[in-house]
Amino acid sequence: MTVEAVRTPDSRFEGIPDWPYQPRYVDDLGGYEGLRMHFVDEGPADAPVFLCLHGEPTWSFLYRRMIPVFLEAGARIVAPDFFGFGRSDKPVDDSEYTWEFHRGSVLRFIESLDLTDITLVVQDWGGLLGLTVPVDMPERVSRLLIMNTAFATGATPTEGFIAWRDYVANSPDFSVGRLMKRSCGHLTDAEVAAYEAPFPGPEFKAGVRTFPALVPTTPDMGGVEVSKAAVEWWSTEFEGDSFMAIGEADPVLAPAMPYVHKVIRGCPQPLVLPEAGHFVQEWGEKVARAAVDGWGL
Repeated sequence: MTVEAVRTPDSRFEGIPDWPYQPRYVDDLGGYEGLRMHFVDEGPADAPVFLCLHGEPTWSFLYRRMIPVFLEAGARIVAPDFFGFGRSDKPVDDSEYTWEFHRGSVLRFIESLDLTDITLVVQDWGGLLGLTVPVDMPERVSRLLIMNTAFATGATPTEGFIAWRDYVANSPDFSVGRLMKRSCGHLTDAEVAAYEAPFPGPEFKAGVRTFPALVPTTPDMGGVEVSKAAVEWWSTEFEGDSFMAIGEADPVLAPAMPYVHKVIRGCPQPLVLPEAGHFVQEWGEKVARAAVDGWGL
């Protein structure tokens, strides 16, 4: 069955600052036929892959401060936009957005590009989904760079998250650009416009509206069982290198990070950034350099 979707005009992405990357697309993901997913793919095709997964309500532009560092280290960088975000197609019906819909698209994307030797680079929803990848594809994952996120096991949410979820529920057409400016005061007007670019009207914001309500906060919600399996894998089977950075000024997910650190087998002490908020990638050059230096890349 065809999913009704809108596609943000290319003109909205003209003049994006610090973003010289050629847009690439895949439109034949199994089970997602007719939907086009955008991604960045830079660096040597045969190099280890840094798979950068964004969160709500951003897109791959969030990684612009980290991608150059990864390229300097000789890596291949792949950064997709989830359906509903960035330059990817955006289903217009809120009910299309489910945990299974988005997790499945990540798995099919990895298969489509046949990505191996993956360093998962995750934050927010990028972590909620990305941390579950090894449950199905353990042989493809080698390393982890993790920033403010959580395992979606249905635990009682923080007060910060409840406030965020309620705000989105009552503001279905809120400005993503203004939100980013409030969260990251250093952003220029051009950067704020880049975050706003994917969403020219409310019909483009179904993903933005629905993601907070999809976070599993009770044991019966979608994503809980696979997230519990992910906790088991990361705590007992993961044998690769890892690096954690915590944006300490984030009231939503910083409180969850000590538990996440405890779960990741062999994870060294985190890099704590007192000035950084929820969108840690906005302070990401320091994070990326610390990670690749720590790994000797």
